[in-house]
Amino acid sequence: MSDAEELEDIRRRKRERLERRLREGEGDGDVSDGDVDADESGRTPTTPQHIESASHLDEFVSTHGVVLVDFYADWCGPCKMLEPTVAQLARETPAAVAKVDIDTLQGLASQYGVSGVPTLLLFSDGEPVERVVGVRDYGTLASLVSGYAG
Repeated sequence: MSDAEELEDIRRRKRERLERRLREGEGDGDVSDGDVDADESGRTPTTPQHIESASHLDEFVSTHGVVLVDFYADWCGPCKMLEPTVAQLARETPAAVAKVDIDTLQGLASQYGVSGVPTLLLFSDGEPVERVVGVRDYGTLASLVSGYAG
């Protein structure tokens, strides 16, 4: 798929989401499931969202004010250690959390200068503002998020 086709696809999905919200009456606040899928609701997801392409990450970052992106690899021991913390951050902080598999999306990892995993990038208003390499505890990461989500 070309960049132009991907962009058009993103626009189409956003338009469909907006139309669906207008039909359903945005603001009724009805969420029947604790796990909110950002692609369907536009709300901050409560579980980490797996990124499928560079354009998917761009859309995700532009949809949410504060986004924590976890660049990881399945073979990485420290990444596995960090996984429960990342899931907790998605549940308990205002940040949307995204996961990028560096083996699947090598170009995206390269684009953001990821040379080791785990690497966490924090985006605020669509721009990368913080980078953390290695495992950190929940309190440290939650504090980092709250500095931008406040």
